[in-house]
Amino acid sequence: MLKINTIFEPILTGDARPAVLQDYPVVCVQPVAWGDMDGFNHVNNVVYYRYAESARIAYMRAIGFLQAREDLLTILAHASMQYHRPVVYPDTLLIGVRIKHLGTTSIVQEYAMFSQAQQAVVATGEAVIVRTDRTMSKIAWSGDERAKVAAFEGREF
Repeated sequence: MLKINTIFEPILTGDARPAVLQDYPVVCVQPVAWGDMDGFNHVNNVVYYRYAESARIAYMRAIGFLQAREDLLTILAHASMQYHRPVVYPDTLLIGVRIKHLGTTSIVQEYAMFSQAQQAVVATGEAVIVRTDRTMSKIAWSGDERAKVAAFEGREF
């Protein structure tokens, strides 16, 4: 049985996830609210970006990059979403988050949004996050941070 957590508490155990999300180290639970739908009676495309934002923050919290880190600032430089199937209320999405690419000053995260009602991936997307300092100058990920991401993901970049 899947334990429903808040969207800020990722599911980190493999037991509760569908097979399609097994390669995602963070899976977030996102209930679909009635107000997430638009006049066409499906979740509005903009809402998926909010879902991805919540999943992105959950990933950064899970890896420890947001705890007491005043020096770690990030900017969303690019985001894209591909919609495969419409989602309607009531439903709960499981949002898998993983790192696709770890650059010198950026991370590309990818998302897979799995509908529990449809038992299928309904949307996929990615985001480019750039690390900066308070002056908005790019800052390279340290060796320790890169090692932490690699260990968390269970693979090298």
